[in-house]
Amino acid sequence: MTESIKLAGPRAPARTASAPGLPGVWRLGAARGGIEVKTFFRDKMAVAFIFGLPPILLVLLGSIFGNQAAAQGVTVGQLFTAGMIAGGIMSTSFQYLAIGIATERETGMLKRLSGTPMPRTAYFAGKVVQVMVCTVAETVLLMAVGMLFYHLHLPTAPGRWWTFAWVFVLGSAACALLGIAASSVPRSATSATPVITLPFTVLQFISGVYVPFNDVPAWMRDVASFFPLRWMAQGMRSVFLPEPAAALEAAGSWEHGRIALVLLAWIAAGLVLCAKTFRWQSRG
Repeated sequence: MTESIKLAGPRAPARTASAPGLPGVWRLGAARGGIEVKTFFRDKMAVAFIFGLPPILLVLLGSIFGNQAAAQGVTVGQLFTAGMIAGGIMSTSFQYLAIGIATERETGMLKRLSGTPMPRTAYFAGKVVQVMVCTVAETVLLMAVGMLFYHLHLPTAPGRWWTFAWVFVLGSAACALLGIAASSVPRSATSATPVITLPFTVLQFISGVYVPFNDVPAWMRDVASFFPLRWMAQGMRSVFLPEPAAALEAAGSWEHGRIALVLLAWIAAGLVLCAKTFRWQSRG
């Protein structure tokens, strides 16, 4: 009897199925990106502003100056289109991200997200997905307007499409990182729009977006050369304009090597600024 009791000693606890782990960062980032894209397109005012303003300005400026010759075989309208594509990329990345994140911070959304099991990296991955979707849509829209009204020609050489790809990717990345960093500058959601939009508008004027770059005063060109937009606009002009148009640039050439170097430097600087300045909750 005793032996049977010993043999029937305390039973080992039954094995339970291990709890499933959280999805990976990339999967969560893609899911978060879907949420960000849906949220963006549900905001009708933001969609109208981001996608409506650059084409409207392009049509207005092109209607006034578009038929003037900038160089042999190149009109001012074509110059505006190429520059406006760069401005559209920065608008949908830098401007929208800076204002949007500042608003999310004040409403407490960032604080709530930081307290969830979702890795914080997934939040930023979601923003990257949203930026890429919007910049692609903005670029296609502006190219269509340029082709329809200003005889913009899509490049046929593979090398030009390669230039377009790396200028687009590096420019979008640099501007998105700067937008995330700049989101910590406004003290409130109310002040975010003027604080971000004013310097961005000035930068567009001196970087060859609203005004042909060779018409900008020399000291303003020097200031613009410190920022990525001037180089993005030059890179886009090298894609969509014929080779003789390089004579209109400050150096008389497209300077692809310098464009890549400046954009990579701003990506590195943007990463440092984000790490130093980004906050998950509002000040005070």
